[in-house]
Amino acid sequence: MAYKWPPLIPGDPDEIARRVAAVLDQAAKKLADQQRAVLRALEHRPRGRDVAVRLEEFQRAINAFRREVDQEAQAFVRRQLPHLYERGARAAATALGGEFTWSALHRDAVLALAADSYADFLRRSQEADRTAQQFYRAVRLAARQEVPLLSTGNVTARQAARALADRLAAEHQLSHVVYRNGARVPIRAWAEAATLAKSAVAYNAGTLGRTREAGVTVVEVFDGSDCGWTSHRDPDKANRTLRHVEEAAEWPISHPRCRRGFGPRPDVEW
Repeated sequence: MAYKWPPLIPGDPDEIARRVAAVLDQAAKKLADQQRAVLRALEHRPRGRDVAVRLEEFQRAINAFRREVDQEAQAFVRRQLPHLYERGARAAATALGGEFTWSALHRDAVLALAADSYADFLRRSQEADRTAQQFYRAVRLAARQEVPLLSTGNVTARQAARALADRLAAEHQLSHVVYRNGARVPIRAWAEAATLAKSAVAYNAGTLGRTREAGVTVVEVFDGSDCGWTSHRDPDKANRTLRHVEEAAEWPISHPRCRRGFGPRPDVEW
């Protein structure tokens, strides 16, 4: 029986990020295992029925990977994001000497945040999904067009099959998420960084939402001493600066794993 992960319970962002990363990493490894099984079948018996059987199992692994990402993303945005938003809002309320209640303003903010976070998780996971589907189609195409020709030329059929398997493995690597700029990030590292980023954004959104609700327009930034405002290398250093609440909402964090936070400053007006 497959191991079933326990339900995600709202808690410490680092712990939640590790859990989400572990679940998605395990799903990705199962997908990569099935890919290797397809390649072994292609290498050893390229004209046998085993290739088709392994491809069917690979397709099921793709579907399982999609389900795992979808389930973890939904659990995260439905449970952890509201929890962190509320924590941030309550911290701001305490600093302002008030209380926090789930008004329509805050409910709408969390719904928008959840929709954006969920879409971003799926968008990134689709990179791995696309690579897997491309591999699936490439093997099927090779079975129709290249496998029948393996016994021709100056190499043996076994050598040609091994070369074909090596080429397909090199062209369709499943262990990383590929960004638009070509950067390749291991799925575990991507999932952990993405979860931490969304967690930080949710907490800060709560802080800023409650600050706005109180009519306060300025916040103080708490960040790493070397962290820039829009990126880690931005010469505009963020720590202990004062920013308008709308500017802060535009840059709740500046880079992956950012630990930025905000504090309302009702004593300052812009």
